[in-house]
Amino acid sequence: MPAWKAIFNRELAAYFTTPVAYVFMIIFLMLVGTFTFYIGQFFNTEQADLIAFFTYHPWLYLFLVPAISMRLWSEDRRSGTIELLMTLPLPLPAIILGKFLAAWAFAGITLALTFPIWLTVNYLGTPDQGPILLGYLGSFLMVGAYLAIGSAMSALTKNQVIAFVLTAAVCFVFTVMGLPMVLDAFTGWLPQGLLGLLASFSFLSHFSDILKGLISISDVLYFLSLIIFWLFITYVAIQAKREEG
Repeated sequence: MPAWKAIFNRELAAYFTTPVAYVFMIIFLMLVGTFTFYIGQFFNTEQADLIAFFTYHPWLYLFLVPAISMRLWSEDRRSGTIELLMTLPLPLPAIILGKFLAAWAFAGITLALTFPIWLTVNYLGTPDQGPILLGYLGSFLMVGAYLAIGSAMSALTKNQVIAFVLTAAVCFVFTVMGLPMVLDAFTGWLPQGLLGLLASFSFLSHFSDILKGLISISDVLYFLSLIIFWLFITYVAIQAKREEG
């Protein structure tokens, strides 16, 4: 068995032995249904699509994903089990990857449990399945990026509450930096090229392109690059703590 897979199996099983996992699932499914059918006025649009469903995903992830990621490393550091984990004959990158993939898989399972909404829109009409599948893919990639940020923030502190706040703050910056109200604040004293660069780092910019059915390799690479970068930050943080210890 690959080293990362052993950690993956252990961590994924651990999610389903705590009430936090089920609370997260229930809250997410309740909120996504509320936002889709009521706040998003799904029935008033008279369109057979899931735009109203996917539009609110970034904002839901912004507050709910930190609840998953805050325990990735903070709990191990607080309880001291990280020392035991570091003594295992496993390379640190494999441990980091296994933990992250377990969290990503759990988020993916939660996302898959929204299938009744997909069934509803298919019952009410004949939607184009392509944009829906792309929407799920984009949402899955985006939640992976959020979780990678959360992994890095969790590795920096023993306190889960601090890890939650740091994750939410950093994810919020990556979410809103492409919004007009943010870009307008920099207009006039930043060159247009830098404004475009700033907007290109926004989750919303890339996710909205995917929702339009305009997914490109650059959108996929954007999310994958963020995941790799923040997992590297996680590695640096854990390695530094290991050397201090």
